[in-house]
Amino acid sequence: MVEPFWKSDLPAIAQGMAEVKRGRAGVLVTSAGGRDAYVAEYGEKEDFGRTANYSSACGAGDPSHYARKGEGAKPVLLLVGGVHGGELEGMAAVMNLIRLLETGTDYRGKRHDYLYENAGRFRLLLVPCLNPDGRARLPADTLIGTPYEQFVYWMQGSWKDGTLCSWPACKAVHPIKDAAGFLGSYFNDDGVNMMHDNFFAPMARETAALLALAEREAVDFHLSLHGGANEAIHFPAIAYLPAAVRRKHQAFNERMAEVYRERGLPFALVDQWTEKEGASAPSFNLTSAVHHACGGMSMTFESNMGLDAPGERLSAEEILDSHFLLFEEMFRFASR
Repeated sequence: MVEPFWKSDLPAIAQGMAEVKRGRAGVLVTSAGGRDAYVAEYGEKEDFGRTANYSSACGAGDPSHYARKGEGAKPVLLLVGGVHGGELEGMAAVMNLIRLLETGTDYRGKRHDYLYENAGRFRLLLVPCLNPDGRARLPADTLIGTPYEQFVYWMQGSWKDGTLCSWPACKAVHPIKDAAGFLGSYFNDDGVNMMHDNFFAPMARETAALLALAEREAVDFHLSLHGGANEAIHFPAIAYLPAAVRRKHQAFNERMAEVYRERGLPFALVDQWTEKEGASAPSFNLTSAVHHACGGMSMTFESNMGLDAPGERLSAEEILDSHFLLFEEMFRFASR
């Protein structure tokens, strides 16, 4: 059963965007399959006096050549759901956040006063579903209670011989379209997994659009909202970031561990700081790339998905509440 507040299908996203009045809603990019990926903006874009891109400014020894942010500048926050089109949790959460910003309550009629009252302190960029192609391929509006093998089929698909294309083997062929029997919802219609695109010559227009958005907005804090099956909520470590940024990641990570512990929600504290000696080369993924486009914090949030499978199993209410806790702490952290 799909809860009425669980707005994760493409028509519901389009309808929610059409109802945006306090902010501005528009199309970020048209997908490989010709579908609209939307962005909602709240707060005015500021002029940061740019004379160089972030890389060149760092090369000059002064990132302010990219963005001169004085004490009064509003932090720019970017929330992105649906990089993998079958990971519905972030989509539902972003849509509920937009509803809150528009009406004062989420789709449950629940208030989140700190978020509502402090939203004006930020420039907010909210992308409910970056991968509408993958979302259109998923024939369900919730994965809560879904058996694990069905989940794998819908998410990563199958190979030509009909065997399941599970994680992480789904990353061994990229783009995967010609090798797939059923193209799972991880991928856009060209078979590209945007988390592992070729970021120096992006194959996916969706990837390029997100990086361009982060770059032109000089984003201070980006969260990529994913689903991590029935694992405890966690932030995977992001590779190829400067030490100062990883220290911020670890501080936020530790803060979220405390918040979730207080609320009785499962959280795994994954070290954001220590580099493991002798391990294989870590992935430079989409979350890494966003940092290098804009210089801001850039983290991946892995939600529990409530599957009918071993591990932790949260309800739709708990999953949505866990995201609202995340958004509130993101606001608090970015305000410091």
